[in-house]
Amino acid sequence: MDLPGYVGQEFEEYLKCGRLEHGFLRVRCDSCHAEHLAAFSCKKRGFCPSCGARRMAESAALLVDEVFPEQPVRQWVLSVPFPLRILFASRPEVIGHVLGIVYRCIATHLIKKAGFSRKTSQTGAVTLIQRFGSALNLNVHFHMLFLDGVYVERSDGSLRFRWVKAPTSAELARLTQNLARRIGRFLERQDLLERDAENSYLAGDALEAGPMEQLLGSSITYRIAVGPQQGRKVFTLQTLPACEEPFDAAVGKVAGFSLHAGVAARADQRQKLERLCRYISRPAISEKRLSLTPNGNVRYQLKTPYRDGTTHVMFEPLDFIARLAALVPKPRVNLTRFHGVFAPNSEHRTRVTPGKRGKGGRHATTADPEGRTAAERRAAMTWAQRLKRVFGIDIDKSAGQPICTAVGYREAVGHRDVPDETCPTCGGAMRIIACIEDPEIIEKILAHLDAHVTEPEATRRPPCRAPPQRGLFDETG
Repeated sequence: MDLPGYVGQEFEEYLKCGRLEHGFLRVRCDSCHAEHLAAFSCKKRGFCPSCGARRMAESAALLVDEVFPEQPVRQWVLSVPFPLRILFASRPEVIGHVLGIVYRCIATHLIKKAGFSRKTSQTGAVTLIQRFGSALNLNVHFHMLFLDGVYVERSDGSLRFRWVKAPTSAELARLTQNLARRIGRFLERQDLLERDAENSYLAGDALEAGPMEQLLGSSITYRIAVGPQQGRKVFTLQTLPACEEPFDAAVGKVAGFSLHAGVAARADQRQKLERLCRYISRPAISEKRLSLTPNGNVRYQLKTPYRDGTTHVMFEPLDFIARLAALVPKPRVNLTRFHGVFAPNSEHRTRVTPGKRGKGGRHATTADPEGRTAAERRAAMTWAQRLKRVFGIDIDKSAGQPICTAVGYREAVGHRDVPDETCPTCGGAMRIIACIEDPEIIEKILAHLDAHVTEPEATRRPPCRAPPQRGLFDETG
Protein backbone atom coordinates (compact mmCIF):
# COMPACT_ATOMS: atom_id res chain seq x y z
CA MET A 1 0.00 0.00 0.00
CA ASP A 2 1.45 3.35 -1.09
CA LEU A 3 1.02 5.61 1.94
CA PRO A 4 1.86 9.34 2.09
CA GLY A 5 5.45 10.27 2.82
CA TYR A 6 4.69 11.82 6.21
CA VAL A 7 3.26 8.50 7.44
CA GLY A 8 6.32 6.54 6.35
CA GLN A 9 8.58 9.13 7.96
CA GLU A 10 6.66 8.78 11.24
CA PHE A 11 7.43 5.05 11.37
CA GLU A 12 11.05 5.52 10.31
CA GLU A 13 11.70 8.14 12.99
CA TYR A 14 9.95 6.06 15.65
CA LEU A 15 12.19 3.08 14.86
CA LYS A 16 15.18 5.34 15.53
CA CYS A 17 13.71 6.77 18.75
CA GLY A 18 15.82 5.69 21.72
CA ARG A 19 18.29 3.77 19.52
CA LEU A 20 21.96 4.47 20.19
CA GLU A 21 22.88 3.57 16.60
CA HIS A 22 21.32 6.87 15.47
CA GLY A 23 23.06 9.25 17.86
CA PHE A 24 23.36 9.90 21.58
CA LEU A 25 24.77 12.06 24.35
CA ARG A 26 27.80 11.02 26.39
CA VAL A 27 27.30 11.59 30.12
CA ARG A 28 30.27 11.23 32.52
CA CYS A 29 30.66 11.12 36.29
CA ASP A 30 33.04 13.78 37.63
CA SER A 31 34.34 11.50 40.38
CA CYS A 32 34.82 7.98 38.97
CA HIS A 33 34.63 8.98 35.25
CA ALA A 34 32.03 6.29 34.51
CA GLU A 35 30.11 7.07 31.31
CA HIS A 36 26.51 6.58 30.25
CA LEU A 37 24.85 7.06 26.86
CA ALA A 38 21.54 8.85 26.28
CA ALA A 39 19.79 8.13 22.97
CA PHE A 40 17.89 10.76 20.99
CA SER A 41 14.11 10.84 20.59
CA CYS A 42 11.94 11.14 17.46
CA LYS A 43 9.74 14.02 18.79
CA LYS A 44 6.86 12.95 16.53
CA ARG A 45 3.14 13.56 17.22
CA GLY A 46 1.55 10.34 16.03
CA PHE A 47 1.95 7.37 18.35
CA CYS A 48 5.35 7.46 20.10
CA PRO A 49 4.52 6.96 23.82
CA SER A 50 7.78 8.46 25.11
CA CYS A 51 7.62 11.66 23.07
CA GLY A 52 3.88 11.89 23.71
CA ALA A 53 4.45 11.77 27.47
CA ARG A 54 7.03 14.57 27.24
CA ARG A 55 4.67 16.70 25.15
CA MET A 56 1.81 16.01 27.57
CA ALA A 57 3.79 17.23 30.58
CA GLU A 58 5.11 20.26 28.73
CA SER A 59 1.71 21.31 27.37
CA ALA A 60 -0.06 20.96 30.72
CA ALA A 61 2.57 22.98 32.58
CA LEU A 62 2.53 25.70 29.90
CA LEU A 63 -1.27 26.07 29.98
CA VAL A 64 -1.48 26.26 33.76
CA ASP A 65 1.56 28.48 34.30
CA GLU A 66 1.23 30.92 31.40
CA VAL A 67 -2.25 30.77 29.84
CA PHE A 68 -5.10 30.12 32.28
CA PRO A 69 -5.64 32.79 34.95
CA GLU A 70 -6.76 31.83 38.46
CA GLN A 71 -10.41 31.60 37.46
CA PRO A 72 -12.79 28.60 37.22
CA VAL A 73 -12.41 26.50 34.07
CA ARG A 74 -14.88 23.99 32.56
CA GLN A 75 -14.18 21.28 30.00
CA TRP A 76 -16.56 21.08 27.04
CA VAL A 77 -16.13 17.94 24.89
CA LEU A 78 -17.71 17.81 21.44
CA SER A 79 -17.93 14.53 19.51
CA VAL A 80 -19.20 14.45 15.93
CA PRO A 81 -20.78 11.76 13.70
CA PHE A 82 -18.62 9.22 11.87
CA PRO A 83 -18.80 10.96 8.44
CA LEU A 84 -17.51 14.21 9.94
CA ARG A 85 -14.67 12.39 11.69
CA ILE A 86 -13.56 11.06 8.31
CA LEU A 87 -13.89 14.56 6.81
CA PHE A 88 -11.86 16.23 9.58
CA ALA A 89 -9.12 13.60 9.38
CA SER A 90 -8.90 13.90 5.58
CA ARG A 91 -9.41 17.69 5.35
CA PRO A 92 -8.00 19.18 8.58
CA GLU A 93 -8.25 22.71 7.18
CA VAL A 94 -12.03 22.47 7.73
CA ILE A 95 -11.52 22.06 11.49
CA GLY A 96 -10.57 25.71 12.02
CA HIS A 97 -13.88 26.97 10.58
CA VAL A 98 -15.90 24.42 12.54
CA LEU A 99 -14.11 25.31 15.77
CA GLY A 100 -14.95 28.96 15.15
CA ILE A 101 -18.64 28.02 14.99
CA VAL A 102 -18.39 25.91 18.16
CA TYR A 103 -16.59 28.62 20.10
CA ARG A 104 -19.01 31.37 19.10
CA CYS A 105 -22.00 29.21 20.01
CA ILE A 106 -20.74 28.30 23.50
CA ALA A 107 -19.31 31.79 24.16
CA THR A 108 -22.64 33.40 23.26
CA HIS A 109 -24.40 31.02 25.65
CA LEU A 110 -22.04 31.97 28.51
CA ILE A 111 -22.31 35.72 27.83
CA LYS A 112 -26.09 35.69 27.67
CA LYS A 113 -26.34 33.54 30.79
CA ALA A 114 -24.15 36.07 32.63
CA GLY A 115 -26.54 38.85 31.55
CA PHE A 116 -24.23 40.73 29.18
CA SER A 117 -23.71 41.21 25.44
CA ARG A 118 -20.78 40.39 23.17
CA LYS A 119 -19.90 44.10 22.99
CA THR A 120 -19.43 44.45 26.75
CA SER A 121 -17.97 41.06 27.74
CA GLN A 122 -15.72 38.28 26.46
CA THR A 123 -14.67 34.81 27.46
CA GLY A 124 -11.83 32.55 26.33
CA ALA A 125 -11.00 28.94 25.59
CA VAL A 126 -8.20 26.61 24.59
CA THR A 127 -9.05 23.69 22.29
CA LEU A 128 -6.99 20.53 22.16
CA ILE A 129 -7.92 18.43 19.13
CA GLN A 130 -7.76 14.78 20.13
CA ARG A 131 -7.53 12.26 17.30
CA PHE A 132 -7.85 8.90 19.04
CA GLY A 133 -10.26 6.81 21.06
CA SER A 134 -9.64 4.30 23.83
CA ALA A 135 -9.59 1.38 21.35
CA LEU A 136 -6.83 2.94 19.18
CA ASN A 137 -9.55 4.02 16.76
CA LEU A 138 -9.37 7.30 14.89
CA ASN A 139 -11.82 9.62 16.63
CA VAL A 140 -11.36 13.32 15.87
CA HIS A 141 -13.09 15.24 18.66
CA PHE A 142 -12.58 18.49 20.54
CA HIS A 143 -11.67 19.10 24.18
CA MET A 144 -12.34 22.79 24.88
CA LEU A 145 -11.22 24.29 28.19
CA PHE A 146 -13.51 27.30 28.61
CA LEU A 147 -13.32 29.94 31.28
CA ASP A 148 -16.38 29.20 33.42
CA GLY A 149 -17.60 32.76 33.08
CA VAL A 150 -16.93 36.03 31.27
CA TYR A 151 -14.70 39.08 31.59
CA VAL A 152 -16.56 42.40 31.77
CA GLU A 153 -14.74 45.65 31.05
CA ARG A 154 -15.41 48.37 33.60
CA SER A 155 -15.64 52.11 32.91
CA ASP A 156 -12.05 52.60 34.09
CA GLY A 157 -10.78 49.99 31.60
CA SER A 158 -10.14 47.20 34.12
CA LEU A 159 -11.55 43.71 33.67
CA ARG A 160 -13.83 41.96 36.13
CA PHE A 161 -14.59 38.23 35.98
CA ARG A 162 -18.20 37.07 36.39
CA TRP A 163 -18.77 33.38 37.12
CA VAL A 164 -21.55 31.50 35.29
CA LYS A 165 -23.44 28.49 36.62
CA ALA A 166 -22.96 25.05 35.07
CA PRO A 167 -25.18 24.31 32.06
CA THR A 168 -28.36 22.32 32.63
CA SER A 169 -29.35 19.27 30.59
CA ALA A 170 -31.94 21.34 28.69
CA GLU A 171 -29.33 23.99 27.84
CA LEU A 172 -26.88 21.33 26.64
CA ALA A 173 -29.58 19.81 24.42
CA ARG A 174 -30.32 23.21 22.85
CA LEU A 175 -26.64 23.96 22.38
CA THR A 176 -26.01 20.59 20.72
CA GLN A 177 -28.96 21.06 18.38
CA ASN A 178 -27.77 24.55 17.49
CA LEU A 179 -24.22 23.28 16.85
CA ALA A 180 -25.44 20.44 14.65
CA ARG A 181 -27.59 22.81 12.59
CA ARG A 182 -24.91 25.50 12.15
CA ILE A 183 -22.09 23.06 11.37
CA GLY A 184 -24.31 21.27 8.86
CA ARG A 185 -25.23 24.51 7.10
CA PHE A 186 -21.58 25.58 6.90
CA LEU A 187 -20.51 22.25 5.37
CA GLU A 188 -23.38 22.45 2.88
CA ARG A 189 -22.28 25.93 1.78
CA GLN A 190 -18.76 24.56 1.26
CA ASP A 191 -20.18 21.69 -0.89
CA LEU A 192 -18.78 19.16 1.59
CA LEU A 193 -22.13 17.86 2.83
CA GLU A 194 -25.33 16.97 1.02
CA ARG A 195 -28.77 16.32 2.47
CA ASP A 196 -31.93 14.68 1.29
CA ALA A 197 -35.26 14.41 3.07
CA GLU A 198 -33.98 12.11 5.83
CA ASN A 199 -30.21 11.70 5.68
CA SER A 200 -26.98 13.66 5.42
CA TYR A 201 -23.89 12.37 3.65
CA LEU A 202 -20.52 13.66 2.47
CA ALA A 203 -20.31 15.04 -1.04
CA GLY A 204 -18.54 12.92 -3.62
CA ASP A 205 -15.49 15.21 -3.82
CA ALA A 206 -15.31 15.98 -0.08
CA LEU A 207 -12.58 13.39 0.51
CA GLU A 208 -9.26 13.03 -1.24
CA ALA A 209 -8.99 9.70 -3.00
CA GLY A 210 -6.08 7.54 -1.89
CA PRO A 211 -5.02 4.60 0.26
CA MET A 212 -5.22 6.66 3.46
CA GLU A 213 -8.98 7.06 3.10
CA GLN A 214 -9.44 3.31 3.48
CA LEU A 215 -7.32 3.27 6.64
CA LEU A 216 -9.10 6.29 8.07
CA GLY A 217 -12.57 4.91 7.39
CA SER A 218 -11.74 1.48 8.83
CA SER A 219 -10.20 2.96 11.96
CA ILE A 220 -13.14 5.28 12.60
CA THR A 221 -15.75 2.53 12.15
CA TYR A 222 -13.86 -0.10 14.23
CA ARG A 223 -13.17 -2.31 11.19
CA ILE A 224 -10.15 -4.34 10.13
CA ALA A 225 -8.29 -2.36 7.46
CA VAL A 226 -5.96 -4.92 5.86
CA GLY A 227 -5.48 -8.68 5.61
CA PRO A 228 -7.84 -11.57 4.93
CA GLN A 229 -10.38 -10.28 7.48
CA GLN A 230 -10.58 -6.83 5.88
CA GLY A 231 -13.91 -5.10 6.42
CA ARG A 232 -14.96 -7.14 9.44
CA LYS A 233 -15.41 -5.73 12.91
CA VAL A 234 -12.31 -5.63 15.11
CA PHE A 235 -11.94 -8.65 17.40
CA THR A 236 -12.78 -7.91 21.03
CA LEU A 237 -12.65 -9.61 24.42
CA GLN A 238 -15.68 -9.33 26.68
CA THR A 239 -14.52 -10.23 30.20
CA LEU A 240 -17.18 -8.32 32.15
CA PRO A 241 -20.99 -8.61 32.22
CA ALA A 242 -22.95 -6.10 30.18
CA CYS A 243 -24.40 -3.09 31.98
CA GLU A 244 -26.72 -0.21 31.13
CA GLU A 245 -25.30 3.19 30.32
CA PRO A 246 -25.45 5.45 33.38
CA PHE A 247 -27.58 8.57 33.00
CA ASP A 248 -25.51 11.73 32.69
CA ALA A 249 -27.41 15.01 32.84
CA ALA A 250 -24.35 16.95 31.66
CA VAL A 251 -24.47 15.55 28.11
CA GLY A 252 -26.42 16.72 25.08
CA LYS A 253 -26.92 14.33 22.14
CA VAL A 254 -28.41 15.21 18.76
CA ALA A 255 -28.00 13.37 15.41
CA GLY A 256 -24.60 11.89 16.24
CA PHE A 257 -23.30 15.05 17.94
CA SER A 258 -22.47 14.79 21.63
CA LEU A 259 -21.65 17.73 23.92
CA HIS A 260 -20.37 17.04 27.43
CA ALA A 261 -19.71 19.68 30.09
CA GLY A 262 -19.60 17.83 33.39
CA VAL A 263 -15.97 18.41 34.47
CA ALA A 264 -14.82 21.70 35.96
CA ALA A 265 -12.04 23.07 38.16
CA ARG A 266 -12.53 25.91 40.62
CA ALA A 267 -10.19 28.88 40.68
CA ASP A 268 -8.26 27.42 43.63
CA GLN A 269 -7.93 23.93 42.09
CA ARG A 270 -4.83 24.51 40.01
CA GLN A 271 -3.57 20.95 40.49
CA LYS A 272 -6.89 19.59 39.24
CA LEU A 273 -6.67 21.88 36.23
CA GLU A 274 -3.17 20.62 35.48
CA ARG A 275 -4.32 16.99 35.74
CA LEU A 276 -7.17 17.82 33.35
CA CYS A 277 -4.73 19.43 30.90
CA ARG A 278 -2.53 16.34 31.06
CA TYR A 279 -5.50 14.07 30.44
CA ILE A 280 -6.66 15.85 27.28
CA SER A 281 -3.10 16.19 25.91
CA ARG A 282 -2.07 12.58 26.68
CA PRO A 283 -0.45 10.39 23.99
CA ALA A 284 -2.56 8.06 21.85
CA ILE A 285 -1.04 4.82 23.18
CA SER A 286 -0.51 3.65 26.74
CA GLU A 287 2.26 1.04 26.86
CA LYS A 288 0.87 -0.27 30.16
CA ARG A 289 -2.29 -1.42 28.35
CA LEU A 290 -0.48 -2.85 25.31
CA SER A 291 0.68 -6.48 25.17
CA LEU A 292 1.38 -9.45 22.87
CA THR A 293 -0.59 -12.68 22.87
CA PRO A 294 1.17 -16.08 22.70
CA ASN A 295 0.48 -16.36 18.95
CA GLY A 296 1.86 -12.89 18.17
CA ASN A 297 -1.30 -10.80 17.96
CA VAL A 298 -1.56 -7.41 19.64
CA ARG A 299 -3.95 -6.94 22.55
CA TYR A 300 -4.92 -3.49 23.84
CA GLN A 301 -6.86 -2.98 27.05
CA LEU A 302 -9.58 -0.33 27.06
CA LYS A 303 -9.22 2.45 29.61
CA THR A 304 -12.92 2.07 30.52
CA PRO A 305 -14.90 -1.10 29.64
CA TYR A 306 -17.72 -0.74 27.13
CA ARG A 307 -21.34 -1.22 28.20
CA ASP A 308 -21.40 -4.71 26.64
CA GLY A 309 -18.50 -5.84 28.85
CA THR A 310 -15.72 -5.42 26.26
CA THR A 311 -12.38 -4.84 27.98
CA HIS A 312 -9.81 -5.56 25.21
CA VAL A 313 -9.45 -5.21 21.44
CA MET A 314 -7.33 -7.58 19.36
CA PHE A 315 -5.28 -6.80 16.25
CA GLU A 316 -3.21 -8.83 13.86
CA PRO A 317 0.26 -7.23 13.50
CA LEU A 318 -0.37 -5.78 10.04
CA ASP A 319 -3.74 -4.35 11.06
CA PHE A 320 -2.16 -2.88 14.20
CA ILE A 321 0.35 -1.02 12.01
CA ALA A 322 -2.56 0.25 9.90
CA ARG A 323 -4.19 1.55 13.07
CA LEU A 324 -1.03 3.44 13.96
CA ALA A 325 -0.81 4.91 10.46
CA ALA A 326 -4.35 6.27 10.74
CA LEU A 327 -3.41 8.13 13.95
CA VAL A 328 -0.61 10.15 12.30
CA PRO A 329 -1.74 13.77 11.74
CA LYS A 330 -0.90 15.59 8.57
CA PRO A 331 2.13 17.91 8.70
CA ARG A 332 1.71 21.49 9.89
CA VAL A 333 -1.70 20.83 11.44
CA ASN A 334 -1.97 22.72 14.73
CA LEU A 335 -3.69 20.51 17.32
CA THR A 336 -3.95 23.29 19.94
CA ARG A 337 -6.09 26.36 19.25
CA PHE A 338 -6.67 29.53 21.30
CA HIS A 339 -9.93 31.50 21.28
CA GLY A 340 -11.37 34.70 22.70
CA VAL A 341 -9.21 36.49 25.26
CA PHE A 342 -6.53 33.80 24.78
CA ALA A 343 -6.31 34.31 21.01
CA PRO A 344 -2.97 35.72 19.72
CA ASN A 345 -4.64 38.83 18.30
CA SER A 346 -6.74 39.58 21.41
CA GLU A 347 -6.11 42.95 23.05
CA HIS A 348 -6.91 41.40 26.44
CA ARG A 349 -4.48 38.49 26.19
CA THR A 350 -1.60 40.26 27.92
CA ARG A 351 -3.86 41.50 30.74
CA VAL A 352 -5.52 38.12 31.39
CA THR A 353 -2.84 35.44 31.05
CA PRO A 354 -0.42 34.85 33.97
CA GLY A 355 2.52 34.73 31.58
CA LYS A 356 1.56 38.14 30.08
CA ARG A 357 1.52 36.47 26.68
CA GLY A 358 0.83 38.67 23.68
CA LYS A 359 1.97 41.90 22.06
CA GLY A 360 3.63 44.21 24.51
CA GLY A 361 3.72 41.52 27.17
CA ARG A 362 6.49 40.48 29.49
CA HIS A 363 8.14 38.14 26.98
CA ALA A 364 8.29 40.83 24.31
CA THR A 365 9.79 43.61 26.40
CA THR A 366 12.26 41.98 28.79
CA ALA A 367 15.85 42.60 27.73
CA ASP A 368 18.23 39.67 27.49
CA PRO A 369 21.99 40.09 27.99
CA GLU A 370 22.79 37.14 25.73
CA GLY A 371 21.01 38.69 22.73
CA ARG A 372 18.43 35.92 22.31
CA THR A 373 15.10 36.55 20.63
CA ALA A 374 11.91 36.71 22.69
CA ALA A 375 10.84 33.24 21.52
CA GLU A 376 14.21 31.70 22.34
CA ARG A 377 14.27 33.39 25.75
CA ARG A 378 10.76 32.19 26.60
CA ALA A 379 11.52 28.63 25.52
CA ALA A 380 14.76 28.51 27.53
CA MET A 381 13.10 29.92 30.64
CA THR A 382 9.93 27.88 30.65
CA TRP A 383 11.72 24.62 29.76
CA ALA A 384 13.54 24.55 33.09
CA GLN A 385 10.46 25.82 34.91
CA ARG A 386 8.25 23.10 33.46
CA LEU A 387 10.70 20.32 34.30
CA LYS A 388 10.98 21.56 37.88
CA ARG A 389 7.18 21.93 38.12
CA VAL A 390 6.23 18.54 36.70
CA PHE A 391 9.09 16.24 37.70
CA GLY A 392 10.78 18.04 40.59
CA ILE A 393 13.87 18.63 38.44
CA ASP A 394 16.09 21.64 39.02
CA ILE A 395 18.32 22.34 36.01
CA ASP A 396 21.18 24.83 35.96
CA LYS A 397 21.28 26.08 32.38
CA SER A 398 24.94 27.17 32.55
CA ALA A 399 27.52 25.06 30.73
CA GLY A 400 28.86 22.00 32.50
CA GLN A 401 26.26 21.94 35.28
CA PRO A 402 24.36 18.80 36.41
CA ILE A 403 21.73 17.73 33.93
CA CYS A 404 18.96 16.32 36.11
CA THR A 405 17.85 15.17 39.54
CA ALA A 406 15.11 12.65 38.68
CA VAL A 407 14.47 9.67 36.44
CA GLY A 408 11.48 11.57 35.00
CA TYR A 409 13.96 13.70 33.06
CA ARG A 410 14.19 11.06 30.35
CA GLU A 411 10.49 11.48 29.54
CA ALA A 412 10.62 15.26 29.85
CA VAL A 413 13.41 15.78 27.33
CA GLY A 414 12.52 12.85 25.12
CA HIS A 415 15.60 10.75 25.96
CA ARG A 416 14.97 7.21 27.09
CA ASP A 417 18.18 6.29 28.91
CA VAL A 418 19.44 9.43 30.62
CA PRO A 419 20.78 8.44 34.08
CA ASP A 420 20.17 10.37 37.27
CA GLU A 421 22.39 13.31 38.23
CA THR A 422 23.99 11.10 40.88
CA CYS A 423 26.31 8.40 39.60
CA PRO A 424 25.01 4.92 40.57
CA THR A 425 28.58 3.74 41.19
CA CYS A 426 30.11 6.42 43.42
CA GLY A 427 27.41 9.07 43.94
CA GLY A 428 29.27 11.75 41.98
CA ALA A 429 27.70 14.38 39.70
CA MET A 430 26.85 13.37 36.10
CA ARG A 431 27.50 15.86 33.30
CA ILE A 432 26.95 15.94 29.52
CA ILE A 433 30.36 15.94 27.82
CA ALA A 434 29.57 15.31 24.13
CA CYS A 435 26.85 14.95 21.50
CA ILE A 436 27.68 12.11 19.08
CA GLU A 437 26.01 12.14 15.65
CA ASP A 438 28.77 11.00 13.24
CA PRO A 439 27.92 7.41 12.08
CA GLU A 440 31.58 6.32 12.04
CA ILE A 441 32.22 7.52 15.59
CA ILE A 442 28.93 5.99 16.77
CA GLU A 443 29.91 2.62 15.30
CA LYS A 444 33.35 2.71 16.95
CA ILE A 445 31.97 3.61 20.40
CA LEU A 446 29.24 0.97 20.31
CA ALA A 447 31.64 -1.69 19.02
CA HIS A 448 34.00 -0.86 21.88
CA LEU A 449 31.19 -1.19 24.42
CA ASP A 450 30.02 -4.50 22.95
CA ALA A 451 33.56 -5.88 23.04
CA HIS A 452 34.12 -5.03 26.74
CA VAL A 453 31.32 -7.13 28.23
CA THR A 454 33.36 -7.77 31.36
CA GLU A 455 33.36 -4.11 32.35
CA PRO A 456 31.11 -2.86 35.19
CA GLU A 457 27.41 -2.50 34.44
CA ALA A 458 27.67 1.31 34.40
CA THR A 459 29.89 1.26 31.28
CA ARG A 460 27.99 -1.34 29.26
CA ARG A 461 25.85 -0.52 26.29
CA PRO A 462 22.19 -0.03 27.34
CA PRO A 463 19.83 -2.73 26.04
CA CYS A 464 17.29 -2.14 23.27
CA ARG A 465 13.57 -1.80 23.99
CA ALA A 466 11.80 -5.04 24.80
CA PRO A 467 8.35 -5.84 23.36
CA PRO A 468 5.35 -5.56 25.71
CA GLN A 469 4.86 -8.60 27.90
CA ARG A 470 1.84 -10.88 27.76
CA GLY A 471 -1.07 -9.61 29.85
CA LEU A 472 -3.49 -11.31 32.19
CA PHE A 473 -5.76 -12.83 29.56
CA ASP A 474 -5.05 -15.07 26.60
CA GLU A 475 -7.13 -14.93 23.42
CA THR A 476 -9.78 -17.23 24.77
CA GLY A 477 -10.40 -14.93 27.75
